[in-house]
Amino acid sequence: MINIEKYGIFLSPTEREFENNGVFNPGIYQDGNNVHIFYRAVQDGNFSTIGYAKTDGPLKIVIRHKQPLITRDFDYEKHGMEDPRIVKIGDIYYMTYTAYDGINAMGALATSKDLIHFKKHGIITPKINYREYERYVTCCNNGKLNPKYHHYYRLFEEIGLADEEFRFLRDKDIVLFPRKINGKYAMLHRIWPGIQIVYFDNWKDLTKSFWEDYLKNLTDYIVLDPKGIFEVNYIGAGVPPIETDDGWLLIYHGVHETTKGRIYHAKAALLHLDKPEIEISRLDYPLFSPTKKWEKNGVVDNVIFPTGHTLFGNDLYIYYGAADTHIGVAKMDINELLLELRRQP
Repeated sequence: MINIEKYGIFLSPTEREFENNGVFNPGIYQDGNNVHIFYRAVQDGNFSTIGYAKTDGPLKIVIRHKQPLITRDFDYEKHGMEDPRIVKIGDIYYMTYTAYDGINAMGALATSKDLIHFKKHGIITPKINYREYERYVTCCNNGKLNPKYHHYYRLFEEIGLADEEFRFLRDKDIVLFPRKINGKYAMLHRIWPGIQIVYFDNWKDLTKSFWEDYLKNLTDYIVLDPKGIFEVNYIGAGVPPIETDDGWLLIYHGVHETTKGRIYHAKAALLHLDKPEIEISRLDYPLFSPTKKWEKNGVVDNVIFPTGHTLFGNDLYIYYGAADTHIGVAKMDINELLLELRRQP
């Protein structure tokens, strides 16, 4: 087992209107000793914007803005900008997030050169309704898909919503690799219930026809599907992959269905450096789970949702949302974690 040290609540809601209901699921960018924190700030009514804080070292907060850094500006995000992740490739910072319009939850992109001013580029995931989705994944994947990939289509079919023109495929947990792989951008995303990867040369390549072809061959792009009781319901990419000599270290969330409801755990896997669609290993037990009162009780109970990391020496700090209310931080030795992953089948 890996020694995990939790540091308690790191950031919490305040009385400020834009973050009076929850502060959680932060995107993290480390710049030397400073940590930039782009967190989901939720106000009453479940309207989300992106708040900002900065630390000196992994835990000491030295700046926290009193207003959102990034606001809801377009119809596709009119209800929320949720769960940001951020990486730097070349001289550009790429922020991916879930844009929620009250019906659709889809991946969106914003870029920056200074971590202050962000340019939004709109939706980057498939604008495909569920009837189209079912047709594409059924026609060409040779029956190899986990049956859960048909779950939402069947659900919406039962209630007569599968044909709605503007009810699009839910695609969340959009996470970029922090460098190009074989000359291409590489991005993880989550079409329920697994984690998939997509490669592309240019953001403009992500057209509807691109995604149609992609869905017809979806089994070729599945990185991880749920496995074992701690992620039997579904999984989703969390922290942007961390490059190590052993492979890409992926910290993600797994959802365990119990008689008392769902429990979200932090999980860990190791992916091939040159072909990250190849799984090397994954822990068959949670990296850490909801154990503290503030992780077990909140807006959504029993949630550990890792979304960012920093590395100070061998100390790996994981920043995570807790019960959709607070931000927590957990520390472990990265070498100890990698050793444990190498021991896994």
